[in-house]
Amino acid sequence: MVQGPLQLSQAEVRRERIEWRQGVGGREGCERVTARILDGRAVGREVLAEVAERVRALRARGVAPRLAVVLVGDDPASAVYVRNKGRRAAEVGIDTVDLRLPAETTEADLLGRIGELAGDPSVHGILVQLPLPAHVDPQRVLRAIPPEKDVDGFHPQNMGQLVLGPPALVPCTPAGCMILLDRTGIDLAGKRAVVVGRSNIVGKPMAHLLLAADATVTIAHSRTRDLPSLVREADVVVAAVGRPGLVKGAWIREGAVVVDVGINRVDGKLVGDVEFAAAAERAAWITPVPGGVGPMTIACLMRNVAAAAEAAV
Repeated sequence: MVQGPLQLSQAEVRRERIEWRQGVGGREGCERVTARILDGRAVGREVLAEVAERVRALRARGVAPRLAVVLVGDDPASAVYVRNKGRRAAEVGIDTVDLRLPAETTEADLLGRIGELAGDPSVHGILVQLPLPAHVDPQRVLRAIPPEKDVDGFHPQNMGQLVLGPPALVPCTPAGCMILLDRTGIDLAGKRAVVVGRSNIVGKPMAHLLLAADATVTIAHSRTRDLPSLVREADVVVAAVGRPGLVKGAWIREGAVVVDVGINRVDGKLVGDVEFAAAAERAAWITPVPGGVGPMTIACLMRNVAAAAEAAV
């Protein structure tokens, strides 16, 4: 959850703060730049350290933050994600409850188990690992999680608060992107931002957060005409479609900021939605894959759990 103004860190990335002045990154008189890395691992560690402090304060008051993670089926990738979340939770002092259900679990049974967790005052956050089996309606499941325990930020009430304000529990990946930009010193006010992707998980909430930061935002999607031209006009590009190399490096405007949310496996390697090497020759800042947005997502999940526990006191 993004609570109040984001605070700049004391990390080394701060010393590389940039201020976009008129003309920087523009078409005239702009020298080629080599991108600096938006280091999600470093900033993610800072966020986790802050969460650990909040958790210690809660425990001193007799409150043990607890996250319940529900996994339906045996998808290997989902199991890895759940394991990683459990490790990070342990690192910051958050207790976890893993509820693993067989793939044939009915929707009614799943909703019943979520209802039990919803009524348990010792559980502060509930996360249902997606995707769910085809016979289960994910929207019905996500709506069953009480908004105050919806640490993924996907409940319609939390989405509505994100749009209308003030935000409550914000989806973790967009929140992580914004914190990463903020703590690197990137001022978004007045900048032209293009979000490639319109999912409820990343694209739409990301657009609203950028708008709240006073950027001028365009959302691009599969029906968008002339995507290259849109990207070429952007000061900030956020790619979140799950298609490797969709955004070509040649499209990136000189001096732009590139946030690559995509995680794709190609020939045994993880790659993003942006052609990294070519884009890095033109951008001022860029997130790597892996090591960019991913660590921020998990850090913001832990941040949301701490916020939910604080709100329950």
